[in-house]
Amino acid sequence: MGTALPLDGVKVVDFSQFLAGPYCTMQLADLGADVIKVERPGGGDDARDMGPRVAGESYSFQAPNRNKRSIAIDLRGDAGRGLARELIAGADVVVESFRPGVADRLGIGYAAVGPASPDLVYCSISGFGQTGPISRRPGFDIIAQGMGGFMRMTGEPGGAPVKVGVAITDLAAGLNASIAILAAYVHRLRGGSGQYIDISLLDAGIGLTVWESAAYFGGGEDATATGSRHRKIAPYQAFPTSDGYVTVGANNQKLWEVFCTQVLERPDLPQRTEYATVTDRITRVDQLEAELSAVLREHPTEHWAARLDSAGVPGGPVLTYAEAMQQEQVLRRGMVAQVPHPTIGDVRVLGPVAKMSRTTPTVRSAAPLLGADTDAVLAEIGYSNADISAFRDAGTVA
Repeated sequence: MGTALPLDGVKVVDFSQFLAGPYCTMQLADLGADVIKVERPGGGDDARDMGPRVAGESYSFQAPNRNKRSIAIDLRGDAGRGLARELIAGADVVVESFRPGVADRLGIGYAAVGPASPDLVYCSISGFGQTGPISRRPGFDIIAQGMGGFMRMTGEPGGAPVKVGVAITDLAAGLNASIAILAAYVHRLRGGSGQYIDISLLDAGIGLTVWESAAYFGGGEDATATGSRHRKIAPYQAFPTSDGYVTVGANNQKLWEVFCTQVLERPDLPQRTEYATVTDRITRVDQLEAELSAVLREHPTEHWAARLDSAGVPGGPVLTYAEAMQQEQVLRRGMVAQVPHPTIGDVRVLGPVAKMSRTTPTVRSAAPLLGADTDAVLAEIGYSNADISAFRDAGTVA
């Protein structure tokens, strides 16, 4: 037998879909939790409709739903809601991403199930949270990016609003939810009770704006688009080369001087008064970018990446996603995992980020087929084969 994982024996009932909630429960599943994904019969998680499709199955659904089990329950009827409450009664954690108020109407909100399960850790993930004047609005990642200021601070100066290339508020909400759930579970282990957790995409996105908040609170500055530049440090951005782009992170005085003298072979640059300090370089960042770009355009990216590395200055090539996923560093670190799937065959997914000396998270199984574990899960909570057949005949489960 393999080494036990940290969350072995922890049961999670997951009513979430798309990305924020599933990303949260994926983290828990990777750490060993038994995540039971509750989906609607006939369609399941809406992410199952997203392409690309392989052998009729959504590859997008595979990404955040590995290591989980699926049970299909119709929550529109009393029987299905009763089954859901039975699952919750035996759970350590519940995660849901309904619009605020929906879980309560279904009879599976924290107010309904919490009193009977005082040890339960219950987490709701929504666009804007459970409180506040717009809490009942539907909210997706792009809405939260727009309302959180991200689309005004991303892209080139003077350009149209641009969203971050990944679903940043979804992912931030999922990560914050998993951290909060683990903290609440530790609290419970130390003798405390369960508790309710309220996570919103908007809060989670704004929670990432650490430097931007400092500039706003400390100096009244409104974060605007700066391309790849840092707002307070220079040079710290991507520069064009003869065949692509290279990033440079000369973010302190020593690195600036080494960059100029050893990488660019331009010892005159750090001696010029207009570039003497970090503040000077930020003040004249347009001029600085133009001068550095003129030099860096003289050679290809590989040339500059090698020189940066030799000099000990942080930097590297600007890759496409396909190139990034083929890097030896990424592959050696186990960031691409492969598991068998009953329909698709071998499925490739991202590997766990954390590498732990004793209990490293693992990818043990592919995302489940819709309702694949319905019979097994119902049997675990005491239902006979005849009971399960009756539920299926009535359309309560699938």
